[in-house]
Amino acid sequence: MAHHSVARPESKPDAAAAANPEEPLPLLRKELGTGDRGLSAREAARRLAVYGPNEVRRHERTSFVRLLAGQLAHPLALLLWGAGALAFIAGMQVLGWAILAVILVNAAFALLQEHQAERAVEALAAYLPEQARVVRDGRRQAVDVAELVPGDLVVIEEGDKVPADARLTDGALELDMSMLTGESAPVERVAAPGQEGIALLREPNLVFSGTTCTGGEARAIVFATGGHTELGRIAALSQRAPRQDSPLESQVKKVAWLIAGVAIGMGVVFLLIGALVGLPLRDALMFAIGLLVANVPEGLLPTITLALAVGVRVLAKQGAVVKRLSAVETLGSTNVICTDKTGTLTQNRMRLHTFWTPDAGTVTASEDRPPPPDLAQAITDCTTVSRGEDGALQGDPTEIALFEGAGPDVAERLADRDSRRRAVFRFDARLRLMSTVAERDDRLLISVKGAPESVLRHADLTDDQRTRMLAAVDELAQKGLRVLAVAVRELPSGRQVPEKREDAEEDLRLIGLVGLYDPPRPQVAAAVRRCHDAGLRVHIVTGDNGTTAAAVAREVGIGVPELRVVAESEEVHDHELDELLTGPAEIVFARSSPETKLKVADALRAHGQIVAMTGDGANDAPALHQAHIGVAMGRSGTDVAREASTMVLTDDNFATIVTAIESGRRVYDNVRKFILYIFAHAIPEIVPFLIFALSGGLVPLPLTVLQILAIDLGTETLPALALGREPAEPGIMSRPPRPSSQGVISRDMLIRAWGYLGLVSAVLVMSVFFYVLWRAGWHPGDATGSGTALHHAYLAATTATFAGLVTCQIGTAMASRTDHASLRQVGLTSNPLLLAGIGFELLFAAALIYLPPFQHLFGTAALPADVLGIIAVFPFIVWGTDELRRWFRRRRAAAG
Repeated sequence: MAHHSVARPESKPDAAAAANPEEPLPLLRKELGTGDRGLSAREAARRLAVYGPNEVRRHERTSFVRLLAGQLAHPLALLLWGAGALAFIAGMQVLGWAILAVILVNAAFALLQEHQAERAVEALAAYLPEQARVVRDGRRQAVDVAELVPGDLVVIEEGDKVPADARLTDGALELDMSMLTGESAPVERVAAPGQEGIALLREPNLVFSGTTCTGGEARAIVFATGGHTELGRIAALSQRAPRQDSPLESQVKKVAWLIAGVAIGMGVVFLLIGALVGLPLRDALMFAIGLLVANVPEGLLPTITLALAVGVRVLAKQGAVVKRLSAVETLGSTNVICTDKTGTLTQNRMRLHTFWTPDAGTVTASEDRPPPPDLAQAITDCTTVSRGEDGALQGDPTEIALFEGAGPDVAERLADRDSRRRAVFRFDARLRLMSTVAERDDRLLISVKGAPESVLRHADLTDDQRTRMLAAVDELAQKGLRVLAVAVRELPSGRQVPEKREDAEEDLRLIGLVGLYDPPRPQVAAAVRRCHDAGLRVHIVTGDNGTTAAAVAREVGIGVPELRVVAESEEVHDHELDELLTGPAEIVFARSSPETKLKVADALRAHGQIVAMTGDGANDAPALHQAHIGVAMGRSGTDVAREASTMVLTDDNFATIVTAIESGRRVYDNVRKFILYIFAHAIPEIVPFLIFALSGGLVPLPLTVLQILAIDLGTETLPALALGREPAEPGIMSRPPRPSSQGVISRDMLIRAWGYLGLVSAVLVMSVFFYVLWRAGWHPGDATGSGTALHHAYLAATTATFAGLVTCQIGTAMASRTDHASLRQVGLTSNPLLLAGIGFELLFAAALIYLPPFQHLFGTAALPADVLGIIAVFPFIVWGTDELRRWFRRRRAAAG
């Protein structure tokens, strides 16, 4: 057998790489070159050089330079680059530098949004223990996990993390594989021949990197390390799925190209018109720059970013930490939630739900109806739980549930159990039994618990008793409960404690069955009802079995109008999946694998659905990465899931997802409100340049480019941000999700922004401009340049245009607060931040108008009282006309 370090050093690694862990153990040993003495140190070193360290490969991050270049090449940025270039060509250096500053500010804000380092692959490394026990050169020793190679013989004991994918050679283990499979119950692994036709993860003789041993001891031969493990494969899946733009990001880019196209088209057309009417080249360039700057909503991207950041802070207080700002808006458009079961819908805390005894039949356990004394005593004795420093029970979750379900006085029962205990035969994964021996009234009492079929083999039962027990097992299993059988055996006084478990676990007397249940969270049923009211569908995608998951689904109200259960999700083909997901039913996808979750997420995306996918295990990372919104658990979730996700729930509660969706809808509505607010100013900013160009210079420029920049980046920013804090309108969770094809900028919004608010504002500001000039005796074509008699009047007129635009903004802000309801319904003071923003806007405009340094830079002049009086009524006119428009719409809707 000592062929562990023999020749063929070059072929050994190739053989190891091709080794099939499901083949017979002698053949696997031969291919991996591993005997009972393990590998030699020299052979291990050689293989380490070939395979590399047992680590998950790191993901290369996008460089900062590439991220910055992407922002500087954004279509809105390209438009501003063009405006800046024209400014330098025309010799307007100050304006050119101002535009470049705007480009850099926008890029900086956008980078804050985009530069989210996703470290899912790095987090996978945390699942690997730092050291592993291996047998090399015939002796047991500890080595760094990174130094493990295929062919190593490892020793795994209770409490260890499995360091690599391996095949058991002897012994048996109980493993927590939830981070790979999603199953909450421990699974058994035993050194035995494999089974035909089952998935690799379910092979009874294989253990996998990163899982935790909760009981037993075994040896195993490593067949895969590093990126070749299941954990490494998940890492590769996470890296392979690129992050896609959110709906808002896609729409903003489309709108940006639309704005760019319109601005350039208008610029070319009106430059030609300017040339035909004899406009000087400098004036023509000034017009082109003004048109570009007026068309570009410079504050749009940073305002969206900052408004989403506010949404992020609000969600964090509600228990949802959002890692990517644009995800807040995506939440609002979500129409399908794919949720895990364990720990999300349920409390991830087993409890004793039901018990059955031959005398009493099936009984639902409660404080008033605990198990009968003999059953309670047996399940208390047959545990190995202990108390931690904080007084809480520690150990296997199943045993904690049994101990707590047996009755109160935990500390007293724990002390009594330990004082009477004489022997423990720990859980054996092969036998699926555990037993203990304790003293009771000068006699020995053997207590046994385990799988019902295993206990049956060791119990003395009549045919009738056996039939009744099996019927009870089936009844409890149909409720989605995990069923254990409990039996006892009394030894007469004077008998010695059995030395072998087979001597103890015979001639047993069945005293009952216990059904364990992971209860749903109390808030989930109401949250599911809110989802249905809001038009959302909820599917369960879990590694657990279908019966258990379906029972939980029905209990929390999932399955409206019908519930379908896919018992083996891995076997579902794409066309079947499409048929399921396009039907009316809510679905339980049971026994799902990482690939299955990816398939579900991809299929939903292909059908135009906006998907929120929850998960807590490393197996969920690829699906969390691929879904529009990956939702990880903050408490029970793994680092892998948290890093791959878009949102982390700090309370692990499904209800928080629904709260986040409501917040997302509110944020989306508010984004539309401030986009309406920003877009409404495009018309009154463009019209002055059009009048200037179409008049061939007979009408002087009513508004300067620097004044437009002062409006777009100065006066309008704070009110726009304040609109992002508007409270949700009534009925926000009673309307269906918006179609994924619906843009954040709709035709109705543009008609309202440009045809109503913008047009009214343009008429008002041009009226006050001409009023100031005509009052000073101006006629079309009169000179207004520096040193002329009308120059001061011209400065006052442009200042009036600027101030009129600012006051029109106030009316627009008030009108933008609601889409259908009246301002009285919303409340004038319900958004104090908006009132503060309006106050800042007025102070900022006053500083530009009345402080000499700003007067010189922006070309402003102090305004007389009558002009200020005219401008003061502009907000009421703008808001009033829109209020009338909404009133007519409400009347038409009511009549309809």
